[in-house]
Amino acid sequence: MSLLDAFDLPLAARAAGLTHEAPALRLIERPFVRQDPFGLWPYHLHGLIRSTFRDADDHADDRWSPRDWHQAAQRTLTALGEEWTVGTSRDRRLLVGCLRQGLAIARDYNLDLDWLTDAAWTYVGDSVWEPVTPPSPRRPARPPTPSWNSSAPSPAASTSTALAPSADSPPSSTPTCCPSTCRRWCSTTGPRPCATPAEPPNPAATTSRLPTRAAARRGLAHAARLAGDFPTALATAQNLGWEGRHQRVLGDLYWLRGQPERAAAAYLAGRTEAEQHGKAGEAAHSQALRAFAIALYAPDQATAEIDLAHQLLTGLNLRATTINVRRAELIRDAGSDSVDDQIATLRTELDIAGLTSLTPAIELACAFHQAVLDGHTALHATLARLREQTSDEDHAYFVDIAQFMADVPVDQASGVRWLDSEQHTRSRWRALVIARQTHPHAGH
Repeated sequence: MSLLDAFDLPLAARAAGLTHEAPALRLIERPFVRQDPFGLWPYHLHGLIRSTFRDADDHADDRWSPRDWHQAAQRTLTALGEEWTVGTSRDRRLLVGCLRQGLAIARDYNLDLDWLTDAAWTYVGDSVWEPVTPPSPRRPARPPTPSWNSSAPSPAASTSTALAPSADSPPSSTPTCCPSTCRRWCSTTGPRPCATPAEPPNPAATTSRLPTRAAARRGLAHAARLAGDFPTALATAQNLGWEGRHQRVLGDLYWLRGQPERAAAAYLAGRTEAEQHGKAGEAAHSQALRAFAIALYAPDQATAEIDLAHQLLTGLNLRATTINVRRAELIRDAGSDSVDDQIATLRTELDIAGLTSLTPAIELACAFHQAVLDGHTALHATLARLREQTSDEDHAYFVDIAQFMADVPVDQASGVRWLDSEQHTRSRWRALVIARQTHPHAGH
């Protein structure tokens, strides 16, 4: 059990190679076994006990050999695979839990990926941009001799890297691979699927299970949008179809130009398509964005949309999508006394979680709130933060939009290419702020 972060009785018995659960039942009665009744697997060993078993360099007669540890790791990995492959509740929460524990064990003991390959493809087939962060690498207590060149990364390590969030991902409105490197690779290699955040795409990886050309084109549209090349993003979006999530890509463009009504309609169409294709993660993400768009122009209607987004997120582990719901709540409440505390709390949470790439979207919501209150002094500080956060040129147009909201001149050209004139975009954003200022709840 020291190999597992958490377990239940059946998993413990299978991992130990037992045919009955009595020894596992006796184990969980020990004081060093902690219990979380709300966890996917309710039991876990105290951290000190785990490290003692795994790392102690003792010379007891019953100590395990490297082969013993390797066999135990293989049994545990197989047991986790059975949890996923034959389980009666194959929801996304179980999938993510099995991936996190399985990848860590395969990485630490240089095991073949086995069932992890199919599980990883299932994972990316629904919501490819949801980060799965395996525990930090740890030294196996009795490390086996690697079966391949030790200087090369193991398959499990590579897969762990591919599924873990990078410092640049996910961005604010649409979680995705790191935008700067994605745009660089796409511009030099054409429409190809992105690999890990840490390395370029692998030309040899040509199996049919790789993301489709539509998904690759969506990456190009997303990269163009991040860079502020909206006409190119729109032209690319026209032919994406469902596989390229065309409705969501269009929605992302519509709200940026100050047309949240059109964005909300596009996100609804995207959610409907996702539900028809059985993609729970995509449906939840589209609904979160729809709630955000509606909050911009109809705060009284936004609460029902936010509640629906929370319902669709039940059982999923989509951190960026959850942040988008929180952003919708901020926009809905813009102009009220509670927003400053909400923003401060969310900034702290993002900083602790290491999701600082999401902060520009939160700062833009903060700018909307300050524009509603005509708080130009506070807005000046927000603009400074936005400039710093978008200094890599991704989302640089957020600074322009914040100035449109407050109807102040754009003091630094961002190089954005709007879908129509800058003045039309400014007028639409300013109209959204003025409408909120006349809302009965603004300023309360």
